Amino acid sequence: MRILSLIILVSFCSTLTTFSNASERPKIGLVLSGGGAKGSAHIGVLKILEQEKVPIDFIVGTSIGAYVAGMYALGYSVEDIENIMLGLPWDAGYSDFIPRENLSYRDKQLRDRYNLGIRLGFSDGEIKVPHGLLLGQSAYQVLRLSTDIVPTFATFDNLAIPYRAVASDIATAEAVVLSKGSIHQAMKASAAVPGIVSAVEIDGRTLVDGGITNNMPIDVIKKMGAEIVIAVDIGSPLVADEELTSTVAVLNQLSTILTNNTTLKQKELLTEKDILIRPAIDNLSTTDWSILPQALKLGEKQALAQVEQIKTLSVNDVEYSRYQHQKLSRSKEWLDKSEHQVVDIKFDNDSNVDTDIIAQHFAIQIGSILTKERLDLAIDRVYALDNFESVKVEIEDVQQGKILTLQTKAKSWGPNYLDFGFSLKTDFNHRTISELNIAYKLTDITDNGGQWLNEVRLGWETKLATELYQPIGKYHEYFARARLEYSHDKWEKTKTRNEITNKYSQARLALGKNFIFDGIFELGAIAEKGDLSVDMLSVGSYDYDSYGAYVSADYDSLDSFNFPTDGNKLSLKVLWSHDEYAKTFTQYTNDDAMAVTLDWRGALGFRGHTFVGIVSLATVDSKENSDFTIHVSELGGFLNLSGFQEDALIGAHKAFGALVYQYDLGRDIPGAFGLPMYLGGSVEIGNAWQIDETVRSSDLIQSGSVYLGTDTSFGPAVIGVGVALQGEYSFFLSFGKNW
Repeated sequence: MRILSLIILVSFCSTLTTFSNASERPKIGLVLSGGGAKGSAHIGVLKILEQEKVPIDFIVGTSIGAYVAGMYALGYSVEDIENIMLGLPWDAGYSDFIPRENLSYRDKQLRDRYNLGIRLGFSDGEIKVPHGLLLGQSAYQVLRLSTDIVPTFATFDNLAIPYRAVASDIATAEAVVLSKGSIHQAMKASAAVPGIVSAVEIDGRTLVDGGITNNMPIDVIKKMGAEIVIAVDIGSPLVADEELTSTVAVLNQLSTILTNNTTLKQKELLTEKDILIRPAIDNLSTTDWSILPQALKLGEKQALAQVEQIKTLSVNDVEYSRYQHQKLSRSKEWLDKSEHQVVDIKFDNDSNVDTDIIAQHFAIQIGSILTKERLDLAIDRVYALDNFESVKVEIEDVQQGKILTLQTKAKSWGPNYLDFGFSLKTDFNHRTISELNIAYKLTDITDNGGQWLNEVRLGWETKLATELYQPIGKYHEYFARARLEYSHDKWEKTKTRNEITNKYSQARLALGKNFIFDGIFELGAIAEKGDLSVDMLSVGSYDYDSYGAYVSADYDSLDSFNFPTDGNKLSLKVLWSHDEYAKTFTQYTNDDAMAVTLDWRGALGFRGHTFVGIVSLATVDSKENSDFTIHVSELGGFLNLSGFQEDALIGAHKAFGALVYQYDLGRDIPGAFGLPMYLGGSVEIGNAWQIDETVRSSDLIQSGSVYLGTDTSFGPAVIGVGVALQGEYSFFLSFGKNW
């Protein structure tokens, strides 16, 4: 009995000693500075701190440091943070353009036509631009992918480790310490590079990258109560004069000067008992995310080099285990993988888009089970409406489940937009063609989302068009559109060099139905008046008037029109028309015609290998005239009988098919500026026949091509050669033009 009592007494005394040590030890604060892609060095330092059992009581970060600090404060292990950070698509944060497959059918077609991707608005007589080259929605998506479903916090003191992020007020140039709310928004604000990423509004303040005002916030950690500070500096050094060879380099140098000045002032606050860790990463880029593994190892290496200092802050196994248990108990609420029920959904809608439409695309119902994947997809669906500058969700935890607040912010440069498209193509021999497309789109001209689209095309072909588009129904499931257009189209015969021109004016009125995002059905009436001429005396010029009705069905789910890896695009159109035309100085001839066109393009990809199928068919049934029609189709050009010059074959009937193979060479090709590169080849067959010719399979022309292409933010580019077995061949270079 005495022995048992002695054991209990010793155990009790040991426990008292542990609690005494925990309360008496100095509070340790960790400061993680900004440095872009070099931020993984922080993970390397954290590895050694955990290895040496150093408890962190407070944590503060700026920019990428705010991200790593936030993840650690939430309770993620160092191994989790390493796996998450190294596995994230950080480069995706450099583009806020909605993936093509997520857009509505109408927006897909407009995106393909206006390929430059320049964001400009024009309202009240002035040009408007966004607050940054990037809106930050993709960066927000990357942050969402980093964590589980995390609620908003009344204070960041309630995290597993009390946390702060530092941003800068762009209006006052003051450092702003973020201590509550959405941790994703805090991370985003702390890293929003001015002029590059749009500023983040929090509590009425417009916030940008904290590196401008306080890149290594030692003062903040001390105010939180830290008695000993571990500061990790991953800032960049100034570059030499000979490296300042461009405007961008000078701007980067200016940014580094501002950042380093704030860091120097903060270092003055360090005392002898504090630890400053500066990994040897000066030669690494802040924007090249491929260096993450290298920076991590260098951070670990530097921490190991200072391990004797670090060991002075170590605690024993029992105390560190207790510390880790406390972190886990505080973080399990939001790191819990169990299912959560949605008990309420609120909409904070700062736009003219009807909230019912937003709710329809959000598609999460009260009472449903919320998962991270469902939430991410729901946010992306709402953003794909292409009416918002930002879409985000704040989550409130209540006893019954989770309350979601969806926040949608209208584009600041709207509601009227300027869009641009440019294309250049050449066959290196006979013809070089350039075109500029400009559109001015006025949105929300009616209560139900009406649009007025005005288009101009300049260059080889000319077009002027104006269109009114009116959604119909609560969820825009139907639409009406009216369009007026003037066009001057040109074709050129390859061998004879004869030019064919068609100048026409057209009016169109249609009703249609939208099928989700990918398809439409349209029924319309069309009237056209024009002059079709060929610079050959035997053909001459035809004046014509045409009016009739048409029905069309269109579906488009391609992830890219030019270099697709998945999806299909299908278009079927049937036109019934009454045509009146006459050769110059002759009487008009009447004709009733039915024109049918069918076009399909589909892609199937696997691990960089993609097969694309193309089919294009057209025919005209003319009741009266057997030698002339205004309803024609073209062949010739890249992936359209590649051995022939563009539009070299023209006829009322057309049959074409192609099988294309393309291989994704990746983004690491020297001299390709990180753009995706594709190597491809095609086998093609087809021909075009005049209205009075019989379509025969024996007339089919076999052709093929080999090409190298890329998809840029300004449209596709391709160079290659096409060959037809009949002896025709064509070199081609195309930029910005769909094929």
